[in-house]
Amino acid sequence: MTKYLLTSIIISFFCQINAQNIDFKNANFKEDREGLKAAIKAIKVGDDFFEIANEAMFLVKSPGLNYEWALQEYQKAQNFNKDNALNNFKIGVCYINSTYQNKGISYIYKAQKLDPSCDPFMQYYYGIALQLDAKFSDALKAFTAFENNYKKADNFKKFVSMRKKECKAARGAIQNPIRAWVDNVAELNSPQNDYAPSISTDGGEVIFTSDRPNEHDANSLGGYDKDIYSSTLNKRKWAAPKQLKGGVNTTSDEVSNNISYDGTKLLFHREDEGQFDVFESTLVGADWTNPKKLPFQISSKRANEVYAAYSPDGWSIYFNRDNANRSNGFEVMYSSMQSKMKKNYMAAQMITSVNSKFNEGPIYITLDGSTMYIASEGGDSYGGYDIFISERAQGTWSKPVNMGYPINTPYDDFFFSSTANGKFAYIASNREGGAGGYDIYKVTFWGAIKSPVTATEDYLLASIANPMKDNSIESTVDVNKKSFTVFKGITINAMTKASVQANIEITDNTTGKLIETFTTNSATGKFIITLASGKNYGIAVKADGYLFHSENFDIPKGSADNLVNKMIELKNIAIGSKVALRNIFFDTGKSNLRPESNVELSRLVKLMTDVPHLKIEVSGHTDNTGSARLNNSLSQSRAQAVVNYLKSKSIAADRMHAKGYGSTMPIASNKTSEGRQQNRRTEFEIKGN
Repeated sequence: MTKYLLTSIIISFFCQINAQNIDFKNANFKEDREGLKAAIKAIKVGDDFFEIANEAMFLVKSPGLNYEWALQEYQKAQNFNKDNALNNFKIGVCYINSTYQNKGISYIYKAQKLDPSCDPFMQYYYGIALQLDAKFSDALKAFTAFENNYKKADNFKKFVSMRKKECKAARGAIQNPIRAWVDNVAELNSPQNDYAPSISTDGGEVIFTSDRPNEHDANSLGGYDKDIYSSTLNKRKWAAPKQLKGGVNTTSDEVSNNISYDGTKLLFHREDEGQFDVFESTLVGADWTNPKKLPFQISSKRANEVYAAYSPDGWSIYFNRDNANRSNGFEVMYSSMQSKMKKNYMAAQMITSVNSKFNEGPIYITLDGSTMYIASEGGDSYGGYDIFISERAQGTWSKPVNMGYPINTPYDDFFFSSTANGKFAYIASNREGGAGGYDIYKVTFWGAIKSPVTATEDYLLASIANPMKDNSIESTVDVNKKSFTVFKGITINAMTKASVQANIEITDNTTGKLIETFTTNSATGKFIITLASGKNYGIAVKADGYLFHSENFDIPKGSADNLVNKMIELKNIAIGSKVALRNIFFDTGKSNLRPESNVELSRLVKLMTDVPHLKIEVSGHTDNTGSARLNNSLSQSRAQAVVNYLKSKSIAADRMHAKGYGSTMPIASNKTSEGRQQNRRTEFEIKGN
């Protein structure tokens, strides 16, 4: 016998010994009876929690902390004896049903190796471990073997059928990944759970939840309560996360749900009197207000409500509720107000078309209200929660479609939140390779393939609003792509540069319809709003003690997504202050006021009425195109047209006069079309107050 053969036999012998299942029996631990006694006691305590948790999972309910408490006890026994199949199995189950799923794989593998018959559900969880390990064909065999041997007349088979369906779907999805990158956002993540990201429409701020260590006391498991944090993007790097200021965070668990599209309101859920309810907080200055529980139509008295989301029009709240009379877990509901003034919500209604037989999760509604991103444990999931897309047509939400791999994996993937342009989104996932538990990931959509070959439909959407079609060589596809412009900025004092709280009105200049009114932040002067393309907008900014300021935006239909970042300087009502009236319009070469000017003129009338001693000069200005004589005449006529309008509204003639300056007072270069456009303007200057 050679030396190498002898070595192989010895190694094989010891491997066989190490692979043996060692029961917690006196015969196996004669020299440590006390240690054995403590281990058995720990297992019995753990089993009580384990049974409660399993029963909850079977009913598609939350197991609470029962798996964690069971795990704590089983680990004590594991430290005493690492080679017991059943204890390894139970530890694996606890991990697989936690946020640290990948930790359970090795324990299930070991239990299967030590004794595949150690538990009736061994093959089922062995299949889940293989599924998490992306061994889908082997997982299918394990699930089939379990299904063939499971003879009980209950509804557990729906879980097995779901798992088999997931493996088949995941196997195909990984072979055909969608056009997107999914990157871990390291600056936001910790070794604990970091999840529930809600991104601002401009992509500059994120609010999320974490159970990282905080100033509160740790629980009996050594973990901390969930608090809500925020971070801002600076030079493509996220700042160190900080807890939200104000009254949101408490010693209870707070889980962020959805930030409003203008960034001023936040929905989150919290445990209150033994159940989860949805709360809302408002940003006032630098602090978030003490939250208010949403009305009983949403935060009911007999059920748990979580994962709420705003509708773009502000009339409805979407959320999830678990119904005690049903075994489908959390289901998507919505409730709408009858009046925004009264905030009287109607009875919540279920959205049957998007619900499955398993838990539904976080919801996100796009800016145009036509697309819902929803997480679900059911449907065509690859395992755990996956993110799906449902489109709204004729008042009905379509059957959700899986977003595909690599956004979705066999792990939990949920909490989709997108920027306005749809190019970037943020999700949470406990996939392998993260910092620990749930991590926050950034999704970057590539868009359509630039070199078309065959007509294909990419349901992943480079745009958040509509599927993007690649054009085939034979025909042209007209893509009805919705686009938005994010208008953001700050309002400040023109002299001191200090922030100013101001009221902003957004008007459709074509119709004169007021679209939106809001107030800028009292501490920072910040604001953000998203505007649809295909309109000409007037933006009026007003603050007590300041002259009103106006801006004009023309966003062509079908224009690319834009970001307008504006610093609006407000001027005190002081003699010498000048204000450009950007939303007064004339026909080319003429001085007759166009109807689109009425909204701006009404604001000027109101200013003159509110400040009765104000005296102004209305001035007209042109570019340098044409003769000086004609420009002077045209500018004078236009200024006089504004004065005549004010007179028609009962403003005394001695409080104003008109002056045409032609092209003599440019504010930009006349060498470019943009500069000439800026020079063609109407202004007023305060001459007395």
